[in-house]
Amino acid sequence: MIEVDVRRKLGGFTLQASFTSPPGGITALFGRSGAGKTSLINLLAGLDRPDEGRIAVDGVVLFDSEAGIDMPPEKRRLGYVFQDGRLFPHMSVRRNLAYGMKSDGNGADFDQVVKLLDIGDLLDRGPRDLSGGEKKRVAIGRALLASPSLLLMDEPLAALDMGRKAEIMPYIERLRDELAIPIVYVSHAMEEIVRLADTMVIMSEGKVAAVGPVEELMSRLDLRPLTGRHEAGAVLTVTVEGHDVKRAVTRLAFDGTTLLVPYFDIPVGEELRIRIRARDVSLALTAPKDISILNIFPGRVVEISDRKDGQMDVIVDVGAKIWARVTRLAVHRLALEPGKEVHALVKAVAIDRQSLGRRVKPR
Repeated sequence: MIEVDVRRKLGGFTLQASFTSPPGGITALFGRSGAGKTSLINLLAGLDRPDEGRIAVDGVVLFDSEAGIDMPPEKRRLGYVFQDGRLFPHMSVRRNLAYGMKSDGNGADFDQVVKLLDIGDLLDRGPRDLSGGEKKRVAIGRALLASPSLLLMDEPLAALDMGRKAEIMPYIERLRDELAIPIVYVSHAMEEIVRLADTMVIMSEGKVAAVGPVEELMSRLDLRPLTGRHEAGAVLTVTVEGHDVKRAVTRLAFDGTTLLVPYFDIPVGEELRIRIRARDVSLALTAPKDISILNIFPGRVVEISDRKDGQMDVIVDVGAKIWARVTRLAVHRLALEPGKEVHALVKAVAIDRQSLGRRVKPR
């Protein structure tokens, strides 16, 4: 469990953050640039000192201004993966990894970490001979070999293109699932948050605006200014129900409903988290026929919110809550209001594949 209640004044900017994150999994600090995410993670790491407050990880107090506790960074047992990797250019990969190992022999197993991150073939190379994705895996390995009780990752994928991001995210999933090391993950990329995290801390102007499960926060209309106009939409937990290989579709089940998506090579029974963007959902009063859209869900309007730009957000309960973004004129023509029965239309090809990831299971 991570407990944070701190205040830090940085020039004209004041960070005042308070939240508690449940044990295990990945806690994501999400917000726009300048929201205070990196400032907060540096307070956790001990690289900066709060003016006042308290920080504790799994009951171990790292900082407490009232009790006079300020544990130095090297005593906190935290691994830190920086955005730029910060590998030593004059050392081989093997020596970079060994630099992080505990001298008392109680650290993480070298061979296990090398295998987990698939970097065995890189050990004798120098950082200059590595791709961006390879450098990132080595940086993660070095942090793990310090045997941390908590891993801090500050925008670890920000400098990578989409191809490199897709290469690295499965390794971060493996850290979460196989090593069971809690992770605080800083990012402003929603596809990373949805795929990797289970708890989300939304930050704005140095303050914590909301804390909770990713699925819950992404469905709140009041948070849309912070989650992003283009990113807004429902996040659902689904189970792979089956595949139609001939027609190249996969069936995903949630709350008694089946969602059809393009074929995913994922075992039946696997739990996933998916995102359906609001802009990819249309509404109809009756179920249309002779249409290419494969997913047509009967449901009921739960909430309507005016965006004041000619567009409106509509939450529809189809077993789970999904989110549609339509024009004010469409709301008027359909006479939409809470309680009205509608059909939500979702194109199979609109499912956000970049956010697709195995659901974080409670420990």
